[in-house]
Parts: sequence; structure tokens; C-alpha cells
Amino acid sequence: MAASPSAAPRSSAPWLPWALALAGLAVLYGPTLRDLVQTIWSTDEQGHGPVVLLLCAWLFWRQRQALAGAAGEPDATRPGWAWAWLAVALLLHVFGRSQRILSAQALSAIPALMAVLLMLRGPQAVKAVWFPLFFMLFLVPLPAALVEAVTQPMKLAVSTVAANLLYSVGYPVARSGVILQVGPYQLLVADACAGLYTLFTLEAMGLLYLNVVRSSSLLRNVLLALAIVPISFVANVIRVIALSLITYHLGDAAGQGFLHGLAGIVLFLSALMLIVACDSLLRWLRPSA
Repeated sequence: MAASPSAAPRSSAPWLPWALALAGLAVLYGPTLRDLVQTIWSTDEQGHGPVVLLLCAWLFWRQRQALAGAAGEPDATRPGWAWAWLAVALLLHVFGRSQRILSAQALSAIPALMAVLLMLRGPQAVKAVWFPLFFMLFLVPLPAALVEAVTQPMKLAVSTVAANLLYSVGYPVARSGVILQVGPYQLLVADACAGLYTLFTLEAMGLLYLNVVRSSSLLRNVLLALAIVPISFVANVIRVIALSLITYHLGDAAGQGFLHGLAGIVLFLSALMLIVACDSLLRWLRPSA
């Protein structure tokens, strides 16, 4: 019996639909990515964007076997759901592009990817990559109104705790709002040092850690995810104290130069160590988790 003519192209070029879909996504979101790199991602507050993007790509790559093995059999409802998600993505993207709202443009990439996966591989493919799709939310720039409402109280709390700790060990520290007077030097606790952006980034790190560790205990996962909030606060206090000590002992030039960036690395390393320590404590308290 002769082979069906329609079956030949499918078997000869199984990569073609994926290539066309990726090319379409590149054309659609290339300008958005360029705008993000040139504007928001070039700031200290949201400079984590490119790192999160690379992590998203790595998470999708980790699931390539699951995507290859996802059921691709015909489904009467699949095209309808795929086109519905694609319509949502395009409407959101067009709205964001026309109004110059990068948050809407970045957010629209999630339903767009869901539409592609539904069309090419079906619902099982979406289930296989649910975490990478969820992790893409950390690519979406935070609304300015939310940042302003949450960041100021966080900065006040961090600067208060840092000043009290430094004063308790004998350093000449005074505080006025979010400004610390350490000896002859004044330090402004900026948004990048102790704000919502840092919490957002550290929450992404914590959830990535949970996904890599893959604990089967729901309670442990929930507790560790919630613990990231106080961990972020402690890590921010450590960073502010480190910058204060660097400035006090080495001068303002050192505090604002290379060592300022090094303090940012200290922030994330201390946060990662606290996350691992908290996870170890939860494992010790619940060995079966």
C-alpha cells in the first residue's frame, strides 16, 4: 500500500513547525527584548532580567525530553484552546506595544508560548513545562506604583535594623529616614539595596532552588517559599551593613566603586546560603520530607 502523501512532509521535516513557530516568536518579541535591554534591564534595580531570561531558557532546555515525549495525538479541543491563548497573547502584546507598556508585552509571551505548545504537542507539553512558564513571570517588569508603595517601608525597616546593629557593636551611626550617617560619611539606602526588586529576584532564586531540589513534600516547599521573604530582609540588612563598613573603613570611593557591586554579590550569596540552611533545617525537623 502506498504511503499517504500528507504523511511524507511530516516525517521528512518534523522540525519545520517548531522552526516556523520560533521564527514567529522572534519577530514578534525581538523589539520587546531590545527595549527591555536598552531601558529597564540596564538599571541597577532590574538588572536581573537577562539572568532570569537565561534561566528560563535553561529550564525549557531541561524539559526537552518531556516535550519530545509529550502526547501529540489529535485532539478536537486543542486547536481551539491554542488559538484562544494566541489571541490573548496578541491582544496583550498589541496593547502593550501601542501604549509603550513593557510589562504587558513581556507578560504576553507566556500565553504565546502556551499557544505554540498546545498547537504542536498538546496539553501534555504545557504540563511538562509549567514551571518554566511560571518562572517567566519574573521577566515581567514590576509596576511602578506597586514598587513605590512597597519599597519605602522595606528600605526604612532595613536601614533601621542595619543602623541599630552597627551602633550596638560600637560604630558611630545615626539614621534619618533611609539615610545612614556612618562616621563622616552619608549613605542612602537605595531601591536596589533594599527594595521590592531584590525581594522579587530572591523569590525567583528560591523557587528555582525548590524546582532543582524537587522535594515531594508540599509543606516543605510552601514553608521554604514563604521563608524567602524574611531571608530577603536579612540578606538586604547584610548588604547595607557591608556597604557601611566598606565606606567607613575604606572611604566613599571604595563604597561606590567596585566593592559596591561586590556587596551585591554578597547579598545573593548570603541569601542562597540562608535558603540552603533553612531547607536543611526543614529536612532535619521533618526527615521524611
